[in-house]
Amino acid sequence: MAMQTREIHMMGTIIQLSVQQTHANFVLDEVIIRLKEYEKRFSANDSNSELMEVNKNAGIMPVKVNPGLYKLIKIGKKHSTQAGSSLNIAIGPLVQAWRIGFQDANVPSQKAIQSLLSRTNASDIILDDQDQTVFLKHTAMFIDLGALAKGFIADLIIHDLQSMNVPAALINLGGNVMTYGISPKHEDGYWRIGIQHPFLQQGNYIAVLRALNQSVVTSGIYERSFTMNNQTYHHILDPNTGYPVKTEIAGLTVVSKESVDGEIWTGRLFGKSPRQIINTLDQLKDVAGIVVTKDGELCYSESLNPYISEAIS
Repeated sequence: MAMQTREIHMMGTIIQLSVQQTHANFVLDEVIIRLKEYEKRFSANDSNSELMEVNKNAGIMPVKVNPGLYKLIKIGKKHSTQAGSSLNIAIGPLVQAWRIGFQDANVPSQKAIQSLLSRTNASDIILDDQDQTVFLKHTAMFIDLGALAKGFIADLIIHDLQSMNVPAALINLGGNVMTYGISPKHEDGYWRIGIQHPFLQQGNYIAVLRALNQSVVTSGIYERSFTMNNQTYHHILDPNTGYPVKTEIAGLTVVSKESVDGEIWTGRLFGKSPRQIINTLDQLKDVAGIVVTKDGELCYSESLNPYISEAIS
């Protein structure tokens, strides 16, 4: 049974879908329908999405949402309010002000950033478990699930594939990779996932990971950036300062069972030192990490030793 592959542009990225199934084209069509449905639910860039309904009603009234959206916002709030977390789903006002990754990217004034910071407290997201409503306490608050949604969606897609009796698949939501089932391309059954070299063109890898029924989520300062007045600004914002995070890390990859966990921990830990990152991840079950520093140093969890091959430079 051969793998069938489809590539589409969605969620602001290139999505690659490969499935092994007798009716692979039908499965791929179905997955794309569901991806569009999920994007319509979780997007902060679609003014008609379910998430934007919450944002439009900031400071006005609670909004009843789909259980999946409610669950993700609840997860996001929990990890955004942890001490020392660099993840903040309420950072939307700052993301909208910087616009990094869009043609109108700019550097907001310090005064504007200070003003916007007061609207980014994730504790001001009020959740009602019984009614499944979300209320943003202050006007001009704005939830942005961009740091979590792709992982959450990847997990949903894997559940969808299971329900369609797909034995094997590889899902790549633009740097968020899910391996499912046994790889038909390799005798050992493991998929080969390249870890992007931060300083070389797309497709050049600093390491290759063998993964099986695992998520591989990578976040890096090289992914989206723009330059103004000879200074380059990347898209990973520090929720405490409102400016791009100052870090010695160029790229952080989290290997986990659930893709949303990869998103959570790349978000929470980006900006920490390589040792802090690896130590934290090693304390979590079924989670490991790979860090590439700005100096080109590669370090990773000991548990990955049998599964990782460093590229020969």
